[in-house]
Amino acid sequence: MCGCTSSTGNRKSYPRNQPGDTSTKQTTKTSIRMPKHIPISKQLASIKALGKGSDLEKAIATAALVYDNAADIDGKLSKSDAKQLLQSQFMHFMQGQETKPKYQEIISALDENKEDQICFEDFMIQLLSLTLMSDLRQEIQNVRKTK
Repeated sequence: MCGCTSSTGNRKSYPRNQPGDTSTKQTTKTSIRMPKHIPISKQLASIKALGKGSDLEKAIATAALVYDNAADIDGKLSKSDAKQLLQSQFMHFMQGQETKPKYQEIISALDENKEDQICFEDFMIQLLSLTLMSDLRQEIQNVRKTK
């Protein structure tokens, strides 16, 4: 568990940098401001090297930013968080794949030892594997490309 109020059930508010210190005056939840997350599109726009980048470069950079925003300070994700990230950010590619053996293999690997960490490289391999088997990939392949 991470120790947040959701996982511990502890609803007390503590002053910043002093969790559990009951000798100081407690603050209210509204006085502690959580940093606002910058949208991926703005993060992407701030990368100067991608100003004239190709669509493919921007797509990979977007995947990297989505991963990095979810990863811990060491750049890793728990398998549980990786699975949740794939299910929330890649749902249309994963939809309808539940009966495919490769899909089951990927998801089973994420379900085992959920607290084990995975790196960006492993996450991208899973992402690309899911893309290759997806019915949506076939649909994309059949899109008319010329008039």
